Amino acid sequence: MNFDRNTVIGFVLLALLFFGFFYFNNQEQARVLKNKAIKDSIENASKPKIKVDPSVQKSDTSHLSTVQIANATGQFQKAMIGSEQLATFENDLVKVTFTNKGGQIRSVELKNFKDQQKNLVKLASSDFDKIDYKIKADSGQVGNITDFYFTPGTVIAKGDSVQTITYTLGDSSGRSITHEFVLRKDDYMIDFNVKLNKANTFLDNDVMNLQWQYRARKQEKDLSYERTNSQMGYVMDGDFDYYTIGRRSDVQFAKPVQWVAMRQRFFNGILVAKDNFSGGKMEWNSPNDSATVVQSTATLQHVAKGSDVTIPLSIYYGPSDFNLLKKYDNQMGKLVNLGQGIYAFVRPINKFIVLPVYDFFSRLVGSYGIAILLLTFVIRLLISPLTYTSYLSGAKMKVLRPEIEKLKAKHGGDQQAMSMDQMKLFKEAGVNPLGGCIPALLQIPIFFALYSFFNSNVHLRGQNFLWANDLSAYDSILSWNNIPVISSILGNHLSLFTITACLTSFLISLYSMSMTPDQSNPVLKYMPYFFPIFLLFIFNRLPAALTWYYTVSNLVTLGLQFVIQNYIINHDKILAKMDENRKKPKSKSKWQERFEQMQEQQKKLKDMQAKGKR
Repeated sequence: MNFDRNTVIGFVLLALLFFGFFYFNNQEQARVLKNKAIKDSIENASKPKIKVDPSVQKSDTSHLSTVQIANATGQFQKAMIGSEQLATFENDLVKVTFTNKGGQIRSVELKNFKDQQKNLVKLASSDFDKIDYKIKADSGQVGNITDFYFTPGTVIAKGDSVQTITYTLGDSSGRSITHEFVLRKDDYMIDFNVKLNKANTFLDNDVMNLQWQYRARKQEKDLSYERTNSQMGYVMDGDFDYYTIGRRSDVQFAKPVQWVAMRQRFFNGILVAKDNFSGGKMEWNSPNDSATVVQSTATLQHVAKGSDVTIPLSIYYGPSDFNLLKKYDNQMGKLVNLGQGIYAFVRPINKFIVLPVYDFFSRLVGSYGIAILLLTFVIRLLISPLTYTSYLSGAKMKVLRPEIEKLKAKHGGDQQAMSMDQMKLFKEAGVNPLGGCIPALLQIPIFFALYSFFNSNVHLRGQNFLWANDLSAYDSILSWNNIPVISSILGNHLSLFTITACLTSFLISLYSMSMTPDQSNPVLKYMPYFFPIFLLFIFNRLPAALTWYYTVSNLVTLGLQFVIQNYIINHDKILAKMDENRKKPKSKSKWQERFEQMQEQQKKLKDMQAKGKR
């Protein structure tokens, strides 16, 4: 890579793009969370204080009076008094615990994933998590389904492939509600069938108003970074859309909805209606605590016409794995951020190149760090035509150094005359002044593709490599308490892979500058050295997988530059070809003619101003 004026401009643009991208994301997230904290504090201060008697169990409604129960439930009043009973079933991927309180899922444990305390990751396991809807009693009063104790369910297994558990709630009039859950072998998706006998007596206007509450608990070591990489998503009328947490707090569904989801970087909660919800809304927020990423409430309508009705739903609590989610179809794979929003153009790069190559190498070698190393080699091979063009341009610039030095001595401080003669020299030598910066700029999509890929790849989570104990997070070798100035721009730690990435970037700058003409402009001269400093602040919070990739890529660049410049590119042949080009008649493009005319006019104007002063 050469560092003429245009190259440096390209380098500066690259640095500004990186810095602007990460700075905007972090500042916007911080601003939204700060405003949310202020708003929540005001709301909490205005709420009346309620004292909770610790002797009262949340799973027991026996503290309610008989009149309260009768008014709310009619013949279902007995079902509001009881005790919670749990049941479980599991496969090789999950362990699901059910409760007869509301006849629903109590918690889900993922067997292949550990939290920061080395326990199994738990999803939908808080008191906030539930699926609720209102039913009418025979008296016309309304109650929530989660207030009722269903008949304790029994797990029924069909071989080792399918397990079913059924909860039932009924009264003496023959009305009944059944919740049926089905779990299949090697599957995270749980079928949830709501069966209503005499449905028209339970629902108003043949519509069930279903409420799904989901709380995403902190699973990674950096809560703010986890929130930045979390989002809600949905498919409405066949189209997928999403909103990043912090950028918006609600969405209205005016058309049929196939599913709604909340993703917390590496794990998803998804509620699916197999025959669509007719509409609704979803709201979410990030509470002011250090244990919750986001909590959401989706209120969805489902048409349930007829007397005996079955509402077929499915619930997914599991990893945000592209290969896994795309098997369920219905665009669930788009929840995985392989490139979204203004960066959607990099999604095909990840989907058809990066992901298949990475999966192949990870299965082949069994080490995710080595797989990233091999992936780097493949990517560098694919972009080798671009890099070779850059190195060839650098070699030509190296050959031109003596000629450029002569022009500097000839023109002294006359930069305009120097620029005109330098352009002529480049034309004679067949050198493209943009040859160094264009390949660098064209590699920007690759960087953003890998940024999305390594941030969203759940299989990197918890994987060790060299000194890094988790390739999906930063590899901290030094930590400190909050230091106002340093922590605000660098964080409270220092990543070793970030240091290696910055050092190798600095070595590339040194090597490249050693082969190019001396730059008289001090800003352009020293700007390439500032780029590694930009990287230090930008990369320090990024996953170790990404900074490891960048380190390897830089080492490959250094090696290729040295080998190509010293053993492949023949400088004598380049010089001979340049001499041959000088002898050929030159045709000028209209742009070149206009540019030279403009330079000549500026030179004449400058000469006239100089004479006037004399």
